[in-house]
Amino acid sequence: MSKAAPAQSRPSRARSGASSARPANATARRERVAEILRRLDQLYPNVTCALRHRSPWELLVATILSAQCTDKRVNEVTPGLFAKYPTPQDFAAVRPEVLAQDIRSTGFFNNKAKSIVGAANKIVHEFGGEVPRDLETLLTVPGAARKTANVVLGTAYGIASGVVVDTHVQRIARRLDLTKETNPVKIERDLMKTVPRERWILFSHQVIHFGREICVARSPRCAQCPLEPLCYSKDKKV
Repeated sequence: MSKAAPAQSRPSRARSGASSARPANATARRERVAEILRRLDQLYPNVTCALRHRSPWELLVATILSAQCTDKRVNEVTPGLFAKYPTPQDFAAVRPEVLAQDIRSTGFFNNKAKSIVGAANKIVHEFGGEVPRDLETLLTVPGAARKTANVVLGTAYGIASGVVVDTHVQRIARRLDLTKETNPVKIERDLMKTVPRERWILFSHQVIHFGREICVARSPRCAQCPLEPLCYSKDKKV
């Protein structure tokens, strides 16, 4: 869900062996994290959410649609969707089975339609048509689990409520030894302890883009990776 800034020069990187030395103490671990953040800043200084939206409500809908679907596909669907249903009130008035046909190409359309209509009703009838600005309240909205809530709060409102943990962040956080957990909530908890709060929003977007462009799931491009000297993943391809 992240959009890259215009191409920037990539930081230089010295080749290293198959495994890098692990930090020996807490100070070294903090320095390593700081260097990871510095290199991500060089790679992606101004990334933001790639889901097109004009309001927090549109971002909430787009983020719900993005589950198990590409941002590209969602961005193809939402212009027509938001033209047909311009406001949360319009979404609240439509039957889920009708909305499901409008979003069919995003996959899992029946469940997504129920979530979106439920979210619209909750927001219209309990929150005056405005998407809540705090995590606990937003989590009561249908379809807004922690990842979705963090995306909306961070991107729409600039509120660092947590770290967005999608499949890219989950995989890369483990590869970089920022967590040993597999549960997204526990991974987020570890990242919130490790990454400074003022970096949570940008860090999520940076890692998501890094996971799409360089540290890809099936065959990570380790030989071209500026973070490779800081990575001691056992399956590095260098």
